[in-house]
Amino acid sequence: MGEMSLMEHLEELRVRIIKTLCAFVVLLIVSFVFVQDIYHWLVKDLDGKLAVLGPSEIVWIYMVIAFVFALAFTLPVAAYQVFRFVSPGLKKEEYKVLITFIPFFFLLFVSGLGFGYLVLFPMVLAFLTGLSNDQFSLMFTAEHYFRFMLNLCLPFGFLFEMPLVVLFLTRLGVLNPLRLAKARKLSYFALIVISVLITPPDFISDILVIVPLLLLYELSVTISRVVYKKRLGNESIA
Repeated sequence: MGEMSLMEHLEELRVRIIKTLCAFVVLLIVSFVFVQDIYHWLVKDLDGKLAVLGPSEIVWIYMVIAFVFALAFTLPVAAYQVFRFVSPGLKKEEYKVLITFIPFFFLLFVSGLGFGYLVLFPMVLAFLTGLSNDQFSLMFTAEHYFRFMLNLCLPFGFLFEMPLVVLFLTRLGVLNPLRLAKARKLSYFALIVISVLITPPDFISDILVIVPLLLLYELSVTISRVVYKKRLGNESIA
């Protein structure tokens, strides 16, 4: 098969994007069908019902919930379409590496969401509501509650991909542990800024987010070091 022209590459990219968007739309519709069940599961630990300030807010909440679930299940489809787009230009070793990583993109994204929702979100919510100290009458509106939940949980879905991305780039020779170690200060600063942006404006919440992110970075460095040594060993044998 000959090399593709620029227009053929663009056409191929357009087809892959359309297929990904179609998968997302289908999954969004499916998620919306079950959105009330998902909503009840998300608020099962709340005392009482969430307040809404208008009928349009109900639609917004349902759409956001359906969007997040559709996004999560579209990830493996998007990863596969990216793989199909770049696969003609991959070497045999790169081909094997990329195709084995596709399922883990979805699993790590869901793990990140799970960590945010099951571990971090209850801790931060309990801390912030505890600040009222019975001096305030607490009433959560559904929009503010879910916006707060998404701002805290959704970034972790993407940030949990960091070790896998580092592992993949190290296997391909793009990254190595020496580069990651040199970039540690800058990376720490970026992760701290991200933590401050996605958490409520209090020190405890920032710490609860910063520590897992820094641990994720150090885990990525460790993974890169192990893969890099193995890669050097294979090259020396060859």
